[in-house]
Amino acid sequence: MKRPLKNSSNEQLQILLKKGNESAFNEIYIRYWKILYTYAYRIYTEEKICEDIVQEVFISLWHKSKTIEIVNLEGYLFRAIKYKITTYIRDLKFTSTHFEALENIFISSPSEKNLEYQELEESLFLEIDKLTPKCKRVFILSRVEQLSNTEISQKLDISIRTVEKHISDALKKLKSSLKTNHIIGFVITMFL
Repeated sequence: MKRPLKNSSNEQLQILLKKGNESAFNEIYIRYWKILYTYAYRIYTEEKICEDIVQEVFISLWHKSKTIEIVNLEGYLFRAIKYKITTYIRDLKFTSTHFEALENIFISSPSEKNLEYQELEESLFLEIDKLTPKCKRVFILSRVEQLSNTEISQKLDISIRTVEKHISDALKKLKSSLKTNHIIGFVITMFL
């Protein structure tokens, strides 16, 4: 099988995937299927279920590819696997095997330390999505991609003062919208 995008970075593949490029999707599939299956199997040792879960994640990725904002492709895929397994187990009648699998979710994640972190991160990104487009873009460049205010200013062709204002506005909105949950608010404050 020819792999025209074999040497492409994840970032390049994400851009192409967002445009509906099937070759980019195929490359992501080839690159990550076995890794994701192995990860799923370490958590939940039923081959068929793990295969189905990995397939569901890829199907979902393809269907959402034009609308979803993915900051880190690998992290997104691992979180999606973890979420699908957790959902699958939650919907079953629990046995000791299922409890062991849930424990493994907390122990074996290569991307996150535990499910609680994922939930906190999801809450934060839901709130970030509510920001105005420009404010959201500046905030993600600053806090997620770790660019300096000067780099953001140059990249977006806006003044440093405007960058600072967007970051300040984002922080105020995020803190006020998340303060109802004290734990999340505390963690968010640390993150910000």
